[in-house]
Amino acid sequence: MQQKTKIIIGRREKANFPDLGLMDIDVKIDTGAYTSSIHCHNIEEHSKQLHCHFLDEAHPDYNHRKLVFDRYNRTVVKSSNGITEPRYKIFTKIEIGGQEYPIELTLTDRGEMRYPVLIGRKFLNKKFLVDVSLTNNLKNKKKHEG
Repeated sequence: MQQKTKIIIGRREKANFPDLGLMDIDVKIDTGAYTSSIHCHNIEEHSKQLHCHFLDEAHPDYNHRKLVFDRYNRTVVKSSNGITEPRYKIFTKIEIGGQEYPIELTLTDRGEMRYPVLIGRKFLNKKFLVDVSLTNNLKNKKKHEG
């Protein structure tokens, strides 16, 4: 059985979330986290839809953008300090390195964090190898190849 070549990803990358209308978003790659998450606030359920506001001060056009999800559920996430937290989880697509992939993102307040999106092991598994000495490796690679 031939093993698929994994893509080398840096500790920080740029990604698009086309279904959410969010482009060129800074994402932090975190092999210590199992789940991936996106920074939202004012998270509420209405009429079988989930409503929230995306936060990213680096993108004034997107900061406080209202997002609405039809496909979502609830999950429990355990933090690095062992505390469990109930969260909503959405299903969408991420475009990174010129490729599009399905991704599950939990919604959480990342207000104290530098990056609005955290990418965890569940998404990275079997697709990527992380080189922590690199940043924006996929974007830079794409520019040089094109």
